[in-house]
Amino acid sequence: MMHKNNIFFKYLLIPFLLIGTHVFAQNFTKQDTLRGSITPERAWWDLTHYHLDIEVNPESKTISGSNTIQYKVIASRNKTLQVDLQAPLQLTKAVQNGTELEVTHDGNAHFIHLAEAQKLGKIYSVQVFYEGKPKVAKRPPWDGGITWKKDKNGLPFIASSCQGLGASVWWPCKDHMYDEVDSMKISVTVPKNLMNVSNGRLIKVEERNENTKTYHWNVQNPINNYGVNINIGDYVYFGEKYKGENGILDMDYYVLRDNLDKAKEQFKDAKRTMEAFEHWFGPYPFYEDSYKLVEAPYLGMEHQSSVTYGNGYKNGYRGFDLSRTGWGMKFDFIIVHESGHEWFANNITNIDIADMWIHESFTAYAENLFLNYFYGKKASSEYVIGTRRSIQNDRPIIGIYNVNHEGSGDMYYKGANMLHTIRQLIDNDEKWRSILRGLNKDFYHKTVTTAQIENYISEKSGINLSAVFDQYLRTTDIPIFSYAIEGNVLKYRWRNCADHFDMKVLVAINGKEVWLTPSTSWQTKTVSNEISSVKIDGDFYVKVESN
Repeated sequence: MMHKNNIFFKYLLIPFLLIGTHVFAQNFTKQDTLRGSITPERAWWDLTHYHLDIEVNPESKTISGSNTIQYKVIASRNKTLQVDLQAPLQLTKAVQNGTELEVTHDGNAHFIHLAEAQKLGKIYSVQVFYEGKPKVAKRPPWDGGITWKKDKNGLPFIASSCQGLGASVWWPCKDHMYDEVDSMKISVTVPKNLMNVSNGRLIKVEERNENTKTYHWNVQNPINNYGVNINIGDYVYFGEKYKGENGILDMDYYVLRDNLDKAKEQFKDAKRTMEAFEHWFGPYPFYEDSYKLVEAPYLGMEHQSSVTYGNGYKNGYRGFDLSRTGWGMKFDFIIVHESGHEWFANNITNIDIADMWIHESFTAYAENLFLNYFYGKKASSEYVIGTRRSIQNDRPIIGIYNVNHEGSGDMYYKGANMLHTIRQLIDNDEKWRSILRGLNKDFYHKTVTTAQIENYISEKSGINLSAVFDQYLRTTDIPIFSYAIEGNVLKYRWRNCADHFDMKVLVAINGKEVWLTPSTSWQTKTVSNEISSVKIDGDFYVKVESN
C-alpha cells in the first residue's frame, strides 16, 4: 500500500487515533515520515541483492565498509535513490559503474543522484561506503544498536539488534519493511582470535592478514533488514540434523567457549521447538539457509536463520514464568519465542511496523501451541490465560502508519489471547491448524498488511471476524458480557465494545454449555429450569458482569 507526496513536510505531523471514547495523539517529524513511508525515492526500485562487506574494530568500536545494493527498476522517471543510514555513522560516497555520484543528506535519509538513465525492467547496482561509530545499544534488544561487551575471559563479545529502530542504525540499506531483498551476502572482517556469525550459511573464511579474518555468509532466501545480524565472539560450534517436513534441516549452534556444556543440554529445546512449530505452522521456511542459535550479549532476537540467545541457559523468561501457572517453566522462552518468529516475522513480514502484531501476537500465541503439542490443550489454555495479567490496555495494538510507529506492547499477550479466542470461535482445531499452516504457505516469503491477515482468517474459517479484529486490535476496551437472571430467563448483551461487536460466546447455564450471540442490545435465552448459575468459558478474553 503506497502513500505519497508527504515527505517534504517541514512541520510537525500530529495524527490522532480516535478509538471508542479514547483519543491518542502523537507528534511526528519529517524524519519519521522519511523512515516510515514508501517515498517516491524508494518506490521506483525493487531490491534484488545486497553484499554487505564491513570490518568491525572492537578496540575503536567502529564499523567501516560498503554495501553493494542491486535493484530492478520497476517504475520510470526517477533517478534519485533513497538509502538510509543513521548518525553518527557517515555515508561517505556512492559509486555506480565507476562513477562517484552526488549524494544529498537529509538527516538519516541519503538521496543518491544517479548519473545513468535507469531503464525500466533493467537491473543495476550502486555501492555505498560508510564508516564511524554506530549507536551503542542502551537496552538491547528493545533500544538497540551495537552491543560492545566482553566475555568472562576478557575477549570482545559484540552483537547487533535493531528491531523498530531499524537496520540503518548499523548498515546502509533501504530501511523499510515493505521491500525485502531477495538474497544477500554478508562479509565481516574481525580480529583473528574471534568469529563472526551472521545469517544463512558460512561459505568461506578468508585470512586477510596476520591480525584479521573475514567470514563470508550467504543468504539464499528473502530477508528483512532487521533480521540481518552480526555476532562476534570467541565462539565454539556444535550442531545436529533434524528430519523435518522438507527434508534434513541443519541445526547449528554457536556459543561462547565456556558455555558449551550448558548449551548442549539447554539447546535440546531447539529440536522440540522445530517439531512443534512444523506441526502447527508448516515447514520451517528457510531450509536452504539452515537454522542457527547464536549466543548473544543480550536477551535474544529473531534474526532470520540466526536466532540470537541470551536467556542464561534457564527455562522460562530469564528463569521466570510469565504466565505464573508453572507451564512457562517447561521450556526456554527465548528458544521457543524467537524461533517462532521464523514463521511470523521472517516468513510472513509486516509491510508497515504499525502492523507488528502480525509478528508478535502470533509468536506469543505460539508459546501456548508449543505447550499444546507436548503437554496438551489444558496446559496451553492455562498458560495463555495466565499471560493476561501482563496486558495493559494502554493504547491500540495497531500503530500509526507511514511514520515507523509501533502499537502497544499488548501486541504480545492481548494479541495472543485474541487468537486464542478466535480458536474457540472456529471450534475446530484441525481447521484452525490448517489456517495457521495456510497463512505460512499462501504468504510464503511475503510482506503483508493487517487487512490481508484478517481477510484470510475470516475467509478460511467461514466466520466474519471483522468485529473481533476491530475490537481487540483497534480499541483498548475489553468486551463485557453483561447479564441478568429473571427466573428461567437469561438477559444478556455486550457492552464496553464497538457498536457492531457481535462475537458469539460459549456460556454454561446451570452447567449446560450453549452458544450465545450477543449484540449491544439486550437479548433473552429461556431455559426449562430456574437459572442458578451462569459461567462464561474462560478461554474467551472477555469480562463478565451480572446485573
